[in-house]
Amino acid sequence: MGSVETSRSPDGGDSESQLLRELVASVAAQDRAAFTRLYDLTSSRIYGLAVRVVRDRQYAEEIVQEAYLQYWVHAGDYDPARGSVITWMMTIAHRRAVDRVRTEGMQTERISEYGVRNAEPEVPSNIPLEVVVQAAQRNTLHTCLGQLTDLQRGSIEMSYFAGLSYPEVAQRTATPLPTTKSRIRDGLRRLKTCMDSQDN
Repeated sequence: MGSVETSRSPDGGDSESQLLRELVASVAAQDRAAFTRLYDLTSSRIYGLAVRVVRDRQYAEEIVQEAYLQYWVHAGDYDPARGSVITWMMTIAHRRAVDRVRTEGMQTERISEYGVRNAEPEVPSNIPLEVVVQAAQRNTLHTCLGQLTDLQRGSIEMSYFAGLSYPEVAQRTATPLPTTKSRIRDGLRRLKTCMDSQDN
């Protein structure tokens, strides 16, 4: 019967696809209820994709959080002519997951680079990352990063490991710039305290 179509997966029928398009249009207009509904309909698939790529449940959860922040900020960029909503969402999530895998693989190299390079002029440097990680081993860094809040860790990784500027981090996390700067500064302080205690 015709009603069967409405029970299909988010990309499995015209009615569901139309619903997702409507929800994304509402999200672009900052409709939080629509965003919640979009999350409910799609998050299991986004999480499943993230787990398959990064093979780590905690990282997958962080990727889901980051991806949905990106959906919220960039919902207006969705173009139905280029594919379905779920395809657009999965593409964004896949890119973030791949970026995370690359980041983890490149962390040691990045840390070494920041240990010998001067801080960028536009980046506040009250607690430069090179000071924090100067003599740190990879395992110690991972342990201490794990003790930060998700938002602190994500902001620091985006800023120092992915090379985003503070304004770009603020936009990516839909957070005011002063809050982003404070979050990164506090996270770096916690990171330094943790790593100092690990060295003792």
